[in-house]
Amino acid sequence: MPLKPYACANCGHWQRYFAAPPDCPVCTDTRNDLPEDGWRFLRVEEVRPMLKGHWRRLDRDLVAFSTTPPLGLNGTGWLLLHPDGNVAFEAAPFYTDEMLAEIDRLGGIRFLAASHVHGYGALWQLQDIFKPEVLAIQKEDLWLTKAFRVTWPYDDALELRPGLTLHHVGGHYEGQAVLHDATRRILFCGDAFKVDQDAEGHNTAVSTHKAFHKSIPLTPAEIRRYRAVIAGLDFDTVCTPFEHAPGIGRDIALAVLDDQLGGPPGVRHIPIDELLRRTAG
Repeated sequence: MPLKPYACANCGHWQRYFAAPPDCPVCTDTRNDLPEDGWRFLRVEEVRPMLKGHWRRLDRDLVAFSTTPPLGLNGTGWLLLHPDGNVAFEAAPFYTDEMLAEIDRLGGIRFLAASHVHGYGALWQLQDIFKPEVLAIQKEDLWLTKAFRVTWPYDDALELRPGLTLHHVGGHYEGQAVLHDATRRILFCGDAFKVDQDAEGHNTAVSTHKAFHKSIPLTPAEIRRYRAVIAGLDFDTVCTPFEHAPGIGRDIALAVLDDQLGGPPGVRHIPIDELLRRTAG
């Protein structure tokens, strides 16, 4: 009996199972909330008619894929276009036929990766359909990959191609990694940072956290690890699983971390004007 993919109706996490899974490892973790009305797992046949797919072409040959209405955490799938093979980082909650056709039209996917489980989305669809030569996940998060097959687990860093490197940072999740694109000057930062934006998409504040919904702060050692990696990377834009944030560069990211190191642990949404003042000199 072939295993089938099931999505958690609460957070959207996919698992392959022989029947509805007994629970969801993302929801049972302290960083997410349990469903108030008990477990409910959705088959592909139920998810497909629920959602409409969207994509938008951004600058620097970057395409963002998303769905409405929200399914679970409702992240964004980033597609980095490249003549030698596209890279998909993170994934939308599900890919409709129209979304898959657009990815195919843009050249498919050669490399596939994600920062941590909150960005996995429907990675399994992209692997099943486009058969990328690499699906890379940091080794500490392998236990959360029941919906797809990791072909390249890695330790501290993995260069997918020159100038495009995964770096293990831990913190928010033990296996969390960031993807640095030196050519585009973008840091795909996972949930290492959260960028608050207004209705027009303007950045209003930046924070960092162990658990966003529960406001659990990182430890000083975790923040120092973030800082040690990020200080060596050049970027002027961050992309979380949820936000495209031009203008959030290395200096602002380091200012957020230094703010955390300057006092007792806490989650603070630092206004962008304050961060700009701190980095003006």
